[in-house]
Amino acid sequence: MKEKLLTTREASLILEISEKDIIELANTNLIAHFKLGGEFLRFKKDDIIKIKPAIKKKYNIPDKNHRGSEQLREFIYFNDFYIVSGTVIIALIWIIIKDFLVKA
Repeated sequence: MKEKLLTTREASLILEISEKDIIELANTNLIAHFKLGGEFLRFKKDDIIKIKPAIKKKYNIPDKNHRGSEQLREFIYFNDFYIVSGTVIIALIWIIIKDFLVKA
């Protein structure tokens, strides 16, 4: 069975650092990586897990679990497009339904 390579986003979630930091670390060869099509970075999960303690030390990331507010902030950051789109769709549906209910 072939190992699934991680994307930059997935690696950043595991290491708890930004995607920009992941790209910089890969460009300076501090993280083992592959380039697909000469452009897209991919990482082996084992390599990312091995380097996690060094990255935590370098970026002073505490070992504590994420608090609820941090998890919510990450959720909104990674799903902002879907949240805004859903809100707009719901608002438009409400406007359409409201007009039909008022006329009836």
